[in-house]
Amino acid sequence: MHIVVNEELKAYIDPLTPEEHEALERSLLAEGCRDALVLWGDVLVDGHNRHGICSKHGLPFQTVQNTRFKSMEDVHLWMIDQHLGRRSISDFQRGVLALRKREIVAERRARSAEAAAPPTAAELQAPAAPAQETLQTREALAKAARLSSSQVVLIEKIQKQGAPELVAAVKAGTVSINAAAAVATLPAQEQAAAAAAGADELKQAAKRVREARRRAPAAYTADTRDAPSTDEPEQSVDSLRVRVAALEAENAALRLELAALRSSLPSVAPAAAADPDTPF
Repeated sequence: MHIVVNEELKAYIDPLTPEEHEALERSLLAEGCRDALVLWGDVLVDGHNRHGICSKHGLPFQTVQNTRFKSMEDVHLWMIDQHLGRRSISDFQRGVLALRKREIVAERRARSAEAAAPPTAAELQAPAAPAQETLQTREALAKAARLSSSQVVLIEKIQKQGAPELVAAVKAGTVSINAAAAVATLPAQEQAAAAAAGADELKQAAKRVREARRRAPAAYTADTRDAPSTDEPEQSVDSLRVRVAALEAENAALRLELAALRSSLPSVAPAAAADPDTPF
């Protein structure tokens, strides 16, 4: 049987770790390939690792066609759902997959809305589909990934703001999701340096960010004219924004005070001639 391995599909889900791949290889050698590989035509959709190991050792395997696929989007959604149903993937991977599914569904709905004909009277009276079915709410997204809503928020922040080195560290389990979300607020160069230094430095970087956030509210009321000590931990972007806002407010107050002082000064006029009758 001719089987096409699509590299994009093979890389769509994070690959197994070397340890996981070795465990799968031992299992297949001992018990054979019990689960059928899923195909879409001649394209391999599910079972890339099993296919590679079986081909390497000449082990027999079965295949099954999925006739429900109509497009590559269908394939992607099916792959995501399959992996979300497995227990072996990490919480971070679950969040990433759920966010990926939301993007696909949202794009599909947008295209359908553009191409759809005007709704009939019956369609207008019909109840709208619940938002949970399209993963548009945070709660629905968390439920699909079997995570808490707060975890989904943190994972989305890491996806959007995290440097590639930081994302790799989270995937490898070097740093927790909570700590990685804090480090993701730092400039990309600092994130990369912390990730390169290892787990301890990532934890310390996250600690510095959290301490800076706790100090941030005081910047609104503190005397911002006093320069910060050089041995203070480096401030996060959020705390620097707070400080800038406080400085701008102080500058505005100083400008108003200066304007008031100028208006109170007497205008300069030419000296009047001395009047002999004016008493001294």
